[in-house]
Amino acid sequence: MSRTPREVFADHGARLGTGDLDHIAGNYTEDAVLITPDGEFRGHDGVRRVIGRLLADLPEAEWQLTPQFADGILFLRWTAATGTHRVADGTDTFVFRDGLISAQTVRYTLSNRTD
Repeated sequence: MSRTPREVFADHGARLGTGDLDHIAGNYTEDAVLITPDGEFRGHDGVRRVIGRLLADLPEAEWQLTPQFADGILFLRWTAATGTHRVADGTDTFVFRDGLISAQTVRYTLSNRTD
């Protein structure tokens, strides 16, 4: 059964909270492409690498997400903060196919908290 982008995104967020990279990768197509400032990553292994690094950079973060949906595409602005680090300029774009994420761009800059 095909899911809407909103349903996939809600499940994706819930799975990110668990840190279970296998379950997170299950929201992506087998040929998914993730484009990051560090390069292009493909498939479930690429998803695990990119998201695993993000979760490692921001353990137990407080996330603020602002999603905007339009015809199978999600544009997401986000911030995250831990006791020692902050992301103020996170932006992701997701493209959906057959109820899964088929492509995603990931951009964020991690900085030390000074407050």
